[in-house]
Amino acid sequence: MIKTAVIGHGFSAKTFHLPFLTSLADFQVSAISSSQGDAVAANYPDATIYPTAEDLILNSDAELVIITSPNVTHFPLAKLALQQQKHVLLEKPFVTTVAEGEELIALAEQQDRLLTVYQNRRWDSDFLTLKMLIESGKLGEIRYFSSHFDRFRPKKRDRWRELPGAGTGIWFDLGPHLVDQTLCLFGMPQSLTGRCLAMREGCEVVDYFDVTLHYPDKEVSLHSGPFTPEPNPRFTLQGTAGSFLKYGLDPQEPRLIDGVLPVKDSWAAETKAQYGTHYTEDAKTVIPSVLGGYQHFFIALAKAIRGEGANPVPAVEALQGIKIIEAALQSSEQGRRIDL
Repeated sequence: MIKTAVIGHGFSAKTFHLPFLTSLADFQVSAISSSQGDAVAANYPDATIYPTAEDLILNSDAELVIITSPNVTHFPLAKLALQQQKHVLLEKPFVTTVAEGEELIALAEQQDRLLTVYQNRRWDSDFLTLKMLIESGKLGEIRYFSSHFDRFRPKKRDRWRELPGAGTGIWFDLGPHLVDQTLCLFGMPQSLTGRCLAMREGCEVVDYFDVTLHYPDKEVSLHSGPFTPEPNPRFTLQGTAGSFLKYGLDPQEPRLIDGVLPVKDSWAAETKAQYGTHYTEDAKTVIPSVLGGYQHFFIALAKAIRGEGANPVPAVEALQGIKIIEAALQSSEQGRRIDL
């Protein structure tokens, strides 16, 4: 088993990492850093609890360190872990600047350690269905793609993600998912135009974004806003032979929040009511969703650490996403199209 340390014991660690680490035989949770040591120790009696992330990195015998702490800490903690000859998994976003990402990638190569990023939504059922449809050619040549991740949160919350600072705001929170999925489908665009705004009363960070990626043969729209209580399309994919429309979000996150353990592949399956629809000029067809599952990331990660497979999300791919995030903020600030 791979001795694994988890930095942080907040929502991300408890929802997106620990259920998989404790359900898969490949991993042993050997250390956790948390300021709530007694409570954590009660749930993970076999793990050593450290009061700080730095203490864990310097003193634990973990082979793999998973960093789920606030975004601004990603770079310094990953750097320290790599210097200690540990493999590193970072929650998204990878880092807060391109320069930080480039330095970590160089250090990981120098130390011969694996550096990866938790872009779990590559294993969403709806996204895998998009990939299947594009590869099948049923939609013809893709000309337009829209990806929405909207919410109804009209009032600012008192949490670090919504306070001024490096890597805060919704563009650094949800944006990495939408950007990464788009890059997996279509690669890097030629240029982009972005609007990244603070729209809610009293909000000082980006809580709304509308970013258009410009490709030679298609346009891609990435959007998130805080004033959407109604159902709205998650994906709109339009091609020369038809289109695909999908409502709602992948069910894995709410199921994990409800305590569903990922012990059977079927845990991640969408219901028939969640399937998307394929439209042509004279017909419409409900498309059963491809079965996803975030466990596949961790299975691939274990194989990569053992030298039996490829890194599931290479840091160089995550860095492309950070380049787009930086460029969209620049575009919004300067009011102009940015070449990439």
